[in-house]
Amino acid sequence: MTTRVVMLFGMENTEEISDRQQTFRHLKEVRANAIKHYLLAQELHSERREIIRGLINDGVSQAEIARELGVTRQAIQKMLA
Repeated sequence: MTTRVVMLFGMENTEEISDRQQTFRHLKEVRANAIKHYLLAQELHSERREIIRGLINDGVSQAEIARELGVTRQAIQKMLA
């Protein structure tokens, strides 16, 4: 059985406070995961750019890289920018 404590003067009950604390805890976890994934995406973007540059230095055309990746040549140019 759960005990509900209702406060006077518009104060929230303890269950509402507990629910809100859980919600904020979840929000903080989601935010931390979003930051982690953002940083990983930045690293992967840099790695992709270096791989593409290496292919170009080896004589592979942007058009050929684009065909292999299933994107346009313009997309390769943007990846390199």
